[in-house]
Amino acid sequence: MSKQTFLKGTIILIAAGLITRVLGFINRIVLARFVGQEGVGLYMMAVPTLVLIITITQFGLPVAISKLVAEADAQGDQKRIKKILAVSLAVTGSLSIFFTPVILLSAPYLSEHLFTDPRTLYPLMAVAPVVPIVAVSSVLRGYFQGKQNMKPAAYSQVLEQIIRISLIAVFTTAFLPYGIEYAAAGAMFSAVVGELVSLIYLFFMFKLKKKIRVRKNFFQSIKSGKDTFKNLMEIAVPTTGSRMIGSVSWFFEPIVVSQSLALAGIGTAMATRQYGELAGYALPLLMLPSFITFSLSTSLVPAISEAMAQNKKKLVEHRLRQALRLSLVTGGLAAVVLYIYADPLMNLMYGNADAAIFVKLMAPFFIFNYIQGPLQAVLQALNLARAAMINSLIGALIKTALIFVLSARPEMGIKGAALAIVIGIMTVTLLHLATVIKVVSLTIYVREYLYSFAAMVITGAAGYYAYYSWLKNFGSVIGLLAAIAICTGIYVILLIQFKLVLKEELKRVPLFGPALAKLIPNPR
Repeated sequence: MSKQTFLKGTIILIAAGLITRVLGFINRIVLARFVGQEGVGLYMMAVPTLVLIITITQFGLPVAISKLVAEADAQGDQKRIKKILAVSLAVTGSLSIFFTPVILLSAPYLSEHLFTDPRTLYPLMAVAPVVPIVAVSSVLRGYFQGKQNMKPAAYSQVLEQIIRISLIAVFTTAFLPYGIEYAAAGAMFSAVVGELVSLIYLFFMFKLKKKIRVRKNFFQSIKSGKDTFKNLMEIAVPTTGSRMIGSVSWFFEPIVVSQSLALAGIGTAMATRQYGELAGYALPLLMLPSFITFSLSTSLVPAISEAMAQNKKKLVEHRLRQALRLSLVTGGLAAVVLYIYADPLMNLMYGNADAAIFVKLMAPFFIFNYIQGPLQAVLQALNLARAAMINSLIGALIKTALIFVLSARPEMGIKGAALAIVIGIMTVTLLHLATVIKVVSLTIYVREYLYSFAAMVITGAAGYYAYYSWLKNFGSVIGLLAAIAICTGIYVILLIQFKLVLKEELKRVPLFGPALAKLIPNPR
């Protein structure tokens, strides 16, 4: 099986993540054009339920599988890898059998009493078929990541989005005459079909590349896998706890928002519309750079686990510092571009700039979100998932409480929810950083952070002047694309000048990386 280095594996995931996010944006634009802000609101109210069920079904096993498979592979223990797969499939399969009917039976109550909008019933019911699909695909993804072969997971993500975007227009068009709630359900079901096709691809790649026969003596492997189950649960339970907190918090988010807005005197339809603008328009745009940090996080767990198994503590610190630096510089550019061009970006994608206020409000603080993923991955790789879970719980409680307090104020409304979300993100990130510093002898290079901030300020000033004083007159699309290109160019030059991106890192970037690397002089 093809095994990649940490950086190469990360770049494969970044490339796939970029394609996936672009396709995901096309998805959302198509959905918004067909069903409008209210339809997007219905869809986004059901999405947290989907994420929560996926989190429960996976039970934190992808991270646990990735870590344990990486350790077993480093020791050449194929028998242990087989036990890991068998036990994991038994756990996720059992959970899927239980939770699929739970969703179907609880959907009417959720839509009627908690979401305050009965039209969410059909999108909620459309979620149910995804549970057994995710149960198997999560195990296979964890296996490939543990083998440090990121290609199957990366390709499956892209394939899932291609299928989804191919079907979303078909399903929404077919069901829209029956009402926007049916169209939203059709959009949700397109995600289920995409996950199914992704699973079929992962299963094919597993059959093609595996060196072990999982079906042979499958139940015997489960019976003899008590120690394996214990090892998996030691990682999976706190990992699930951490993710569960985030998922439960997100599940309650639309409920708390809708209830708070009702207290502020905002009607049901308007509350659904406003939540659609925040969660369906603004947040996906703000989360766009997270495909880079997610890729870094996915690669970090097996890479750091392997380094710790070989007692290479300096390598652990090096990879952590590398991940944080790359997360900061990529997130910094995104924050600048989104803050400066929020209005034209929203107009270009959705035909209106109603949600631009949320982007401007949240973009400067979302840098904390971009560095949160790598910090959490390090905690999981160092068997500190419990600490990560506690940090996430504190952040979730603060966020939920602030949503209720701020959104219920008529003068704040939905803006209060936006502020609460960023405060929660900042809290968790700072707690993760404090925990990591206690365990890893991480040296904080202040120069790197000061130079990063300087690069953001200079790029922001130049980009603002270029667009609003000159390029805006060239048309919405051409002027905006040219302004973003100028911002990116200035920012990359500053990163090279400030030595925030290293020559060997640029060489591994596909297409333009080797050419940019030539601009950096060799170190003396």
